[in-house]
Amino acid sequence: MNILILGSGGREHSLAWAVNQNPKCDRLIVAPGNAGIAAVADCADIDVMDGAAVVELAEGASVDLVIVGPEAPLAAGVADDLRAAGFSVFGPSAAAAQLEASKAFTHEICDAAGAPMAEWARFSQAGAAKEYVRAQGAPIVVKADGLAAGKGVVVAEDVATACAAIDEMFGGIFGDAGAEVVIEEFMGGEEASFFVLCDGETVLPFGTAQDHKRVGESDTGPNTGGMGAYSPAPVLTEAVQAQVLDRIIRPTVAEMARRGTPFQGVLYAGLMIEDGRARLVEYNVRFGDPECQVLMMRLGAQVLDLLQACAEGRLAGMTVNWAGDHALTVVMAANGYPGAYEKDSLIGGLGGLPEDSFQMTFHAGTTEQDGKVVATGGRVLNVTARGASLAEAHARAYAMVDALDWPGGFCRRDIGWRAL
Repeated sequence: MNILILGSGGREHSLAWAVNQNPKCDRLIVAPGNAGIAAVADCADIDVMDGAAVVELAEGASVDLVIVGPEAPLAAGVADDLRAAGFSVFGPSAAAAQLEASKAFTHEICDAAGAPMAEWARFSQAGAAKEYVRAQGAPIVVKADGLAAGKGVVVAEDVATACAAIDEMFGGIFGDAGAEVVIEEFMGGEEASFFVLCDGETVLPFGTAQDHKRVGESDTGPNTGGMGAYSPAPVLTEAVQAQVLDRIIRPTVAEMARRGTPFQGVLYAGLMIEDGRARLVEYNVRFGDPECQVLMMRLGAQVLDLLQACAEGRLAGMTVNWAGDHALTVVMAANGYPGAYEKDSLIGGLGGLPEDSFQMTFHAGTTEQDGKVVATGGRVLNVTARGASLAEAHARAYAMVDALDWPGGFCRRDIGWRAL
């Protein structure tokens, strides 16, 4: 098979790493890729938001399966363009991708399906939004309605912070994503991620993970795209998973199908769990980043068979064969992230790190200059390890972190702290 993966982050590097292990993979292309991906795939420098350019690349390379990594091309309809051209695609239509592209849309779907979420309200004017916040009190959650690269959420501990976030969002800090704002009740509990594959009808539980969104240790500071993750997530017990499937995910999938927009791809449910009760925080319509890295590390080559079956509408009867182990990834970010961050700093020590089925460094914001790897993004590396226990995976991952020579970067030292 010739396979095309769209994207350039750590998620796409881990997908490429896993897919490349499957003997069915004859040629692997990643567009646009990064310095790490170039070691396992052919990189194609195209704009993945340009559906016509993606179709042209797929036709020229005689591609058999396209895996769309990020949410933005899905929301822009690139999967629709590929399907219209006759390609098998892993990833939802633009209509179904609204489950991530609009937080208000998700609330409307879940309200119709009876799936439990936070109480909410939507606003298109700052004044009305701030009046609502003052009436509700704090803590309270303010969200940009559209796609904001994981940064459009403010958990406000006081009314003043919430009002400032509203002004920033309507002021354009997230561009068009902040044209509308969703305000939600604050939900207490422990957050975790539950992933399922769906081919439009069949729902196949895929795996669990726990992300670390805040930039600071002990989950302090501003939200980020994710500073690390581990899998499995102990808080997602079999009983809680069954509850989530029955009360949240299957009703959502049924409501999407009823509306004529069946969901096909990976549905990632961000959950808040308190006293054994789960409520939905948000849906994403792609693998989480960095959750994907720990899932791929544990699954390996079978990922291609599962994603292909999902794209071809034959998930019924498929099973996910998990090893009874743990994986943990540490995100190395550029100094200053998630604000203005340093660029073009040299990363040393990568050549001495192990690369095998138990330890891998997945690249995110990197490029190669004069034979050397430099940092070009905010989140730059995903140092990932497996172990028989979470403590073993933790020790292996941080030993790799400590072997790097990158003064221009930092990481959290407490990834996995809740479970450990």
